[in-house]
Amino acid sequence: MPKASKPETSDAAQALPATYEAALSELEQLVAQLESGQMPLDQLLTGYQRGASLLGFCRDKLQAVEDQIKVLDNGQLKPWTGA
Repeated sequence: MPKASKPETSDAAQALPATYEAALSELEQLVAQLESGQMPLDQLLTGYQRGASLLGFCRDKLQAVEDQIKVLDNGQLKPWTGA
């Protein structure tokens, strides 16, 4: 009996972007597609999974930057004053 072939790599399993900005841009495009209501159900699920991966990536990047700022400011996260 032949074995079932593995499904092709889905969007959700694709490698994450190299930068926060690239991930955010892809996430914004994906959200627009999801909100349009024009995607078939199976693509909605795949899109949602990819979006969850991108969101986690962005959160991790932001947390890493915040942690670095805390180190630079001796453990105190100072409020942003804007410039």
